[in-house]
Amino acid sequence: MRSLSKPFPGVLFAATLLAITAGCGSIATSRPADADSVAVLGAPPADWRVHEGQRIRIAAPLVVSGNQRLARNGEVVLSFDGRLFAPTEVAAPGPDAIALAAHNRRRSLVLALGEDAQVAAADWRAGGIVDGAEGILRLGEYGARLEVTAPPALRPAPRPAPPPRAGELRLASLNLENLFNGDGAGAGFPTERGARTPGGYVAQQARLVAALAALEADIVAVLEVENDGYDARSSIAQLVAALDPAGARWRFVDAGTGPGSDPIRVGLLYRSDRVHPVGAPATLADGPFATLSRAPLAQAFRSGDGPAFVVVANHFKSKGCRDASAGDADQGDGQSCWNPTRRASGALLRDWLSGDPTASGSTLVAVLGDLNAYAMEEPVRDFITAGWQDAFAASSHAAPASPPYTYVYDAQAGRLDHALLSPALAARLQAASAWHSNADEASNVADQAGNGGEHAVKPWRSSDHDPVVVDLRLRTP
Repeated sequence: MRSLSKPFPGVLFAATLLAITAGCGSIATSRPADADSVAVLGAPPADWRVHEGQRIRIAAPLVVSGNQRLARNGEVVLSFDGRLFAPTEVAAPGPDAIALAAHNRRRSLVLALGEDAQVAAADWRAGGIVDGAEGILRLGEYGARLEVTAPPALRPAPRPAPPPRAGELRLASLNLENLFNGDGAGAGFPTERGARTPGGYVAQQARLVAALAALEADIVAVLEVENDGYDARSSIAQLVAALDPAGARWRFVDAGTGPGSDPIRVGLLYRSDRVHPVGAPATLADGPFATLSRAPLAQAFRSGDGPAFVVVANHFKSKGCRDASAGDADQGDGQSCWNPTRRASGALLRDWLSGDPTASGSTLVAVLGDLNAYAMEEPVRDFITAGWQDAFAASSHAAPASPPYTYVYDAQAGRLDHALLSPALAARLQAASAWHSNADEASNVADQAGNGGEHAVKPWRSSDHDPVVVDLRLRTP
C-alpha cells in the first residue's frame, strides 16, 4: 500500500457525505447560522448543516483520528466517541460496512488549525485527545470543518515502545514504502518510486534500520523494496549492510532474480546467528502474480533443535482503481477495487503452498505481509475459511481494547498487514502485535523542515505501515 498522496479511493467514507445530504440541497449553499451565538455540543449532531456558519464549542474530548493533511493545510480529523476504524476492519462488506461508514462520517470533525499554524507534527499523533475545541463551523469536501478561533488543548498520544519479545523466535513484516537506492552508487536520483535525492534515500534507509533493529526479530518479510537484483549495489543488499555493518548476523534470501518483474518486490531478511535456511527459496509468478499482485517469496528455516518452518512474504494488489474494470471495479461494498484479483491471489497462494514449494515437508507455515485487505474483507476471510488462523485473533497477547491496525487511510485505522498461520504453526503461537511507530504519525514528522533542517533518523514514520511481529515456539521440538 502506498502513501495517501497516491491514488487510493476512500469510496465509502467520502461517499457518505453525499448520502447524508441526499434530497436536502447542497451543503455548500445551506443557510448559515448566527455567527455571534455559541452552540455547545457534547455529542455529534444528527445533522451538521444546522450549525453551518455558527460558533461551536465542543464540550467533549475528541480523538485525533487522522493527520494526513496537517502539513498541507494545517488540518487534522477528530472524532467523537473514540477513533475511527475502517468499516471493513470491523464489519462485513456490504450493508454493515456501508452503515458504519455513514456512522464514521457523522462523528467526524475536521479541525482547521490554519495553514500558518505553528504546530509540532510529533504532537499530533493519531490517538491524541483534544479538549475545548472552539471555532466557526463550515461544511465542505471533507464534511464538518471547525475553523478554530483559539488553539485547543491537546493531550498528545505517547509513542509506544516496541513490543517485548514473548516467544522463542520472532517473525516480523514491514512495508518499506518504496525503498529505492538509485544506481546503488550515489547517483540515479530521483528514483522511479522512492527517494528524490541521495540525502532522502540515506535518511529513509536510516529510519528503516532504526525500526528493524528495534523489532528484535529473527526473520523479517520486507515489502516494497526495489526489484534491482541481489548484488552489492541492490537496495536489499545495502539495507542489510546498513543494518549489520560488520556482516556478522543479518542476511537476505537471494532468489536469483525478482521475485516477479514489478518495479517493487518482496524480500526476506534473517538473523544467521539465530536461524538458517533449509533448502532453496521458492517463488510464484503465475496468474495474478504475473502482473498485478507482487510475486510471493517462500523460504524454509530452522532454529536450534526446532522443526523446519516456512515463511512466505506477500504483497497483494492494491486498492487503487486505475485500470480496474468489470468485477475488479469498485462494487460499492467497502472492499474497493481489485478485490477479485486479491481473492484469486490468495487462492493461488494457498494451492501453491499446499504443494510444498520449498520441499521442506513442513506444515508450519506463516503467510506474512500486506494483503491490501482489511480483516473482514474476503481475501482475508478466505484464508480463515480454509483453516488458516489470524495470529492477532488467536493470540492471547493481542490488545483487546480496540481492533488491531497497521495503517491509517482517510482518518480510519485498519489492518492491511497480516500474519496468517497454518493450523500446525498456530499451535506454537505465543504472541502477535503491531508496533504503532508509523501509521499514527503525521506524514511530515520526519521532514527536514520539522527537524531543524536535518533528516530524522529515528524509527518514527519510517514507513506508512506499522510493522507486525509474531512470537512463536520454534527453537524446541
